[in-house]
Amino acid sequence: MAKSNRKLKNIYLDYAASVLPNPSSIHSLGVKAKKDLQKARKEVALVLGAHDDEVFFTSGGTESNNLAIQGAVYSFLEKNSNKIKPHIITTNIEHPSVLETFKILEKRKLAEITILPVEENGILDPKKIRKELKGNTVLVSVMYANNEIGTIQPIREIAKEIRHFNKNNRQGLLKDRPCLFHTDAVQAINYLDVNVERLGVDLLSISGTKIERAGRIGVLYKKRNVKLSPLFGGGDQEMGLRGGTENLPEILKLSKALKSTIEGSEKENKRLIKLRDYFIKKIIKFGCFLNGDLENRLPNNINVTFNKIPSDLLVLELSAKGVMTSSKSACKSSNKEGSYVIEALHSAEALLPQKEIGGLRFSLGKNTKKEDIDYTLKVLSQILLKLKKWYN
Repeated sequence: MAKSNRKLKNIYLDYAASVLPNPSSIHSLGVKAKKDLQKARKEVALVLGAHDDEVFFTSGGTESNNLAIQGAVYSFLEKNSNKIKPHIITTNIEHPSVLETFKILEKRKLAEITILPVEENGILDPKKIRKELKGNTVLVSVMYANNEIGTIQPIREIAKEIRHFNKNNRQGLLKDRPCLFHTDAVQAINYLDVNVERLGVDLLSISGTKIERAGRIGVLYKKRNVKLSPLFGGGDQEMGLRGGTENLPEILKLSKALKSTIEGSEKENKRLIKLRDYFIKKIIKFGCFLNGDLENRLPNNINVTFNKIPSDLLVLELSAKGVMTSSKSACKSSNKEGSYVIEALHSAEALLPQKEIGGLRFSLGKNTKKEDIDYTLKVLSQILLKLKKWYN
């Protein structure tokens, strides 16, 4: 009997599951979607130097941070028959999705928290972590690079302190439950080494919104032996840790963009550092001071404060000239107070005359050219000339 050359139709009648093929469905389109999901997970794992089953997809960086922090605390509480309150440590310049989560856990009396101050250059001294680690410490969360001032934290050194504590000082009821180390790498992903083995972290968060051509999706790396509790009920997607149908189109965008970004990062970093240093050298002559460390900062970050001149006003004046900048984290932009990150860098006495004056952040990107910086410097000098008449 002759074979038919007729092509099979592809009729989708599974809209109740999802308007797009659902990786959890067993029909042919679902099976293909699952293979695509597994491939994307493998590609992200490769970038992170992780195993496939250590990569979990979330809705974004905020959810990834919450899943790491709350998941660790809830997991501890669920297994804690001795009613010991968990202790968690972070810094005073973390992203709101970390700081506010810590404060919520404290307010609900679910955890004891320690918020460590960074030095005036925006960098945490790892010795401060060593002093605060104690028997009931279950998690330390320190961001890899700050979203406002671009400072890079000594993640490897902090990891060493935690490993030393886990090996030599973990005693009593919690000796078999090591303190975990989480880092928010959302700002670092484009520019820094994110190999989890080299960093020495147990948990790491990234977001597609910071990666060019990536989807609006998040990732949480979770080391195999780390126990986290889900934040909400649902299906058994993401290996039972994060219920809900995976956002496959955005996940595929992320895996593709992430690979491309990492491959070209070394060359791009050199270009951005050259532009950044040129920008800093020129803008400092305008009478401002640089926020954060000069050397240990992201290649694309410049954050400055002009004494007595509100940063929000400078953002608006620059915007009117076609230059888009920001004065603090977009996640806190509705807050009328100054930047808590900038305040953390300086003593209260030094800040009193300018308590609500934050930092002006310039962040460079792939399309930034030297002529863009020269134009920005030109219009900024004109703006400052005008504003200094009002603010002197």
